[in-house]
This record gives sequence, C-alpha cells and structure tokens, in this order.
Amino acid sequence: MSVTAPSGFAAAGVTAGLKHSGGLDLAVVQNLGPLTSAASVFTSNRCKANPVLWSEQVMKAGRVKAIVLNSGGANCYTGSIGFQTTHATAEAIADRLEISAGEVLVCSTGLIGEQLDLGKITAGVWDATLALQGEKATSDAAGLAAAQAIMTTDTTPKQTMLVSDAGWTIGGMAKGAGMLAPGLATMLVVLTTDAVLDSEQLDVALRQATRVTFDRLDSDGCMSTNDTVTLLGSGASGVTADLAEFTDALTAICQDLTLQLQADAEGSGHDVAITVRNAGTEADAVTVARAVSRSNLFKTAIFGNDPNWGRVLAAVGTTDAAFDPYGIDVAINGVQVCTAGEPDQPRELVDLTPRSVSVTIDLHEGAETATIWTNDLTHAYVEENSAYSS
Repeated sequence: MSVTAPSGFAAAGVTAGLKHSGGLDLAVVQNLGPLTSAASVFTSNRCKANPVLWSEQVMKAGRVKAIVLNSGGANCYTGSIGFQTTHATAEAIADRLEISAGEVLVCSTGLIGEQLDLGKITAGVWDATLALQGEKATSDAAGLAAAQAIMTTDTTPKQTMLVSDAGWTIGGMAKGAGMLAPGLATMLVVLTTDAVLDSEQLDVALRQATRVTFDRLDSDGCMSTNDTVTLLGSGASGVTADLAEFTDALTAICQDLTLQLQADAEGSGHDVAITVRNAGTEADAVTVARAVSRSNLFKTAIFGNDPNWGRVLAAVGTTDAAFDPYGIDVAINGVQVCTAGEPDQPRELVDLTPRSVSVTIDLHEGAETATIWTNDLTHAYVEENSAYSS
C-alpha cells in the first residue's frame, strides 16, 4: 500500500526519542536496486533547512540508495552544528548499509530553531537499519511504520499505490497538515517505483506531476522550509515504462496524496476546490484560484457556512490576471450565485454543511482551467498553531 508496494524497496519506522510523545519518529526507505534512479523537488523557500541543503547536493549525482526522515525537529536555522547533524545522519546510514553518504537523502520535519539530538538519531538509525534486514522490511507493515514515523501534527498516515497494466508499480507516503502552500513540493513525500526508468526520466515525470498536484495545494498560505518530494526507481520489475503513461500514473498517485493532505489539514472543517475556468492562460487560472484560497475572509466564510461570493470576487480583483471585472461568473456547490458580475441565484440555495465545497469561477477570457485545493480557516487551526511550540 505504501513505499514498499513496488518491488526492490525496504522500509522501517522506529522510535528514536525525538518526539515528546514517544511515538515513531525516524524512518528509512532503502532502494535495493538493481537501479538507483532518483529525482527530487525541493521547497522554493529561500530559507531552507539543513537537510534540504544536503539533499540538493546529493541529487546532483542522481543516484540515491536510501532516504532517512525524522520528525520531532526540522533542523532548520540550527547553524553549522545542525548541518553537521545532517551529515552525520547520512554517514550513519551509509555505514550501516555499506553505501556512500553521497547516496543518502536526509529529510526532517518539526519545530524550526531547535537542535536535534545526534545521539538519539544515531541510535534510531541503528534500530532502523536492523529492521531493514528483517524478513518484514518489504511488507505493508514496514511501509506503514515509515509513514507513521514522519507524522507531526498529522492525525493519520498518508499512503497510496498504483499497479499498472504493464507490470510496474508506484507507491508513496506523505506527511503534512500545516504549512501547506508548496512551491515545487509539499512537506515530506517519498515515492517509489519498480519501473525501469533513468533519473532524467524520473525528473521529467516528477516535475510534471507535482506542478498540477502538490503545487496546487494551498491550505494555509504558508510555505515550509523543509519541503521535499523524492521519487526513487529500483527497476526491479524489469519492465521499461512508457514515459507518458508513467507520468500520468505518477500524477494520479500525487493527486491522491494531495487530497489526503488536504483532508488532514490542521483544524479544517471543509475541503475546498477552487476551479477557475476559461482563463486566458493557465498561469492566470492558477493565480486567481490561489488568491481566493489565501483570502482569510473567504476561508472564514466557508467555516461559517456562509456562501459570501462577494469575498470571492474581491480576492479575484487583487490579481493581475486578464478579465473583465464585470464579466465574471461564480458558482458555489453547483449554485450559480453570480453571473456577469451581478447576483444570480439566491445565496440561500447554497448548502455548505457538507465537508466538500466547490467554487467555480468563470473569467470568460480564454480556454484554460486550473484548480487549487484549500481548506476553511477555523478556531481549531488558530488554537493548534498558537500552541505548536509550547
């Protein structure tokens, strides 16, 4: 069901003592080969965590045999000591698996500005690599443990898989519940495949997939310093995948994880899909939908079950997209509440009691469409994030 679904991968999730809760907090995913193909996309936040800086260097070679991920601390803005911790983590994995540290990606998630305990990480690496040698390391249970170990404020692990008719498989796991406004990636995601594809092909597929999935999840407008999405290829199926077919399948996998992340967003009560139709360009469609998704007035209205479409138009008007301000249509949950910038159906006809909400904005400027997925803004979100570091 998860990263162990494709052949050629082993996983482990262990307790290293990094979380105050005492739960699973360190995961390792190992590529057993025969190929070591890999591609990654990282946060476009200029303030990057030490693991991102390390992993960006590793990815220049395009060969990855293992990825180690920890929750319980972001290892961001922790200075030279923090980078040494990242390096030492990669070295510890490399020593245990008899590979090069330059073939190990490192990911961290948690509170910014706190040093990780290297002793605990080293002990966790020992336990995780022992688990990788066990008979169950390639099982669904091992994949689940890895997915649980990377959770922070998540309430549930996020996993997915797809088996192609051609005989290759894609699996994946993700974590994320807050700071979901990605640029190039969203929080921590590990994808695996046993298709025969090289690193350059994986990179093309991954960037196309993330562009229309993870990059269009905008839950709270906050971009993480640690965002990393990695795709590992073992080639263990022996089946060479058609790149276009593989990209479509990977996009479906990423979309599944995107919606799982949306559904678990911190404190949310509604899952909102904002679709902009008939835009002049795809970029305009994305810009308009994202502006609405980041409007606190709109998001609080959805929380209050108030179909206040004026807040939608007010957000649209803040963008530089091409449109006639008095030629826009808006529908909420299938009810046409605004046509050509004027009231249409009574807003009282809109039912916002279901969790799922759709907002459709027609710009009448062209033929391009894009959707941004977001959530409402709730009391629970404010309460959770006001106490996150305490």
